[in-house]
Amino acid sequence: MRSPAASSGQPGIPGPAGPRGPKLHAARRNEFGQSFQDGGEHYDRVRPGYPLDSVGWLVPEGAKAAADVGAGTGKFTALLAARGLEVAAVDPSADMLEQLRKAHQQVTALEGTAEATGLADSAFDVVSVAQAWHWCDPLLASTEIARILRPQGTLGLIWNQLDTEVPWVHRLSRIMHAGDVHKPGFRPVIGPEFAGLESHFTKWEDALSPEDIMELTKSRSYYLRANDATRAKVMGNLEWYLYDHLGHKPGETIHLPYVTQTWRAFKIHSAGPR
Repeated sequence: MRSPAASSGQPGIPGPAGPRGPKLHAARRNEFGQSFQDGGEHYDRVRPGYPLDSVGWLVPEGAKAAADVGAGTGKFTALLAARGLEVAAVDPSADMLEQLRKAHQQVTALEGTAEATGLADSAFDVVSVAQAWHWCDPLLASTEIARILRPQGTLGLIWNQLDTEVPWVHRLSRIMHAGDVHKPGFRPVIGPEFAGLESHFTKWEDALSPEDIMELTKSRSYYLRANDATRAKVMGNLEWYLYDHLGHKPGETIHLPYVTQTWRAFKIHSAGPR
């Protein structure tokens, strides 16, 4: 899988909550999330990894154990394991976890959700949720994550986003229906068990062909839930944009700009009785 190069980050600016979080009704959130139950091999092949400085900034010095919740096929899990941490990975999709287990046999992988991980109390120094917090109930998930974190443990929320400050990428995101690109001032919702929320941004590029970008589009929730006519329209629009409008050739390398947002907060008290 392609490996993004690390680059410098910058502090985020606190602002109002984005369009996800509590505003996304639980039933609707579940409907979107269900679209990722299958297709683990395709997801693992086409989705980007994460920059090294994201995990470097997130993981506190001296940390020994981490849980990656909503781990999917293990994109962020791999970075935690590479740091020598004892890692547990949790995801509701058995298909995604099958891919994770193949690649990361040293990781303990089990089915579960951010609201019910099935992990032990006070067992982890850091809990990460990469590309998945918007599918969670943030308050219930915060309570559960606080339960499995040790005192003063770290909660990490990570998103890869297309860099829509670049005009051609902004238009591409509209054609791909990449609706999870955060608005300026985005700040994730977390529960009262955590304080000190701060952020770190990394700009980087992923090297893709036009065909890779089309396959990446097929891994997104909008495409997965769409009917055949809508899917054909999306692919037709992408072919026009990439080949006719932008002038790329099949197999040509395109450097697709990303921004990785990494947020961290610290446990301030136990989650209380369950």
